Amino acid sequence: MTSDREQVVFEAGIKLGALYHQWVGTPISRVSAGSVETAIERAVILQPFVEEITVRFDRSLMTENRFGYSELSGMMFDVEIVTRVGFAYCRARLAPEQGYPLMKIVECHEIQNLSRDR
Repeated sequence: MTSDREQVVFEAGIKLGALYHQWVGTPISRVSAGSVETAIERAVILQPFVEEITVRFDRSLMTENRFGYSELSGMMFDVEIVTRVGFAYCRARLAPEQGYPLMKIVECHEIQNLSRDR
């Protein structure tokens, strides 16, 4: 059996991985970027264990093709997600680092002595 801490880290990782692979290649422009960011946030927040998510794209990497749009690439993502399982919290991030769209755990902790009414 896994601990809440192990599960919360797994949930953060699996959600970032799914988000990345689901959205890479999506047609996007500087005009539509905001609505796509919001759509991703609204979809992911519905999933179990997700407390918060922020999605931002680097619009400077959006170069239009001859049809007036770009394709969403991993290097455009700047995503932060907070997951919770029980009283364990994980903050994870997907963002470019040294030329690669890296997913990593930023912080993970458990809160003690809270009411179980949450």
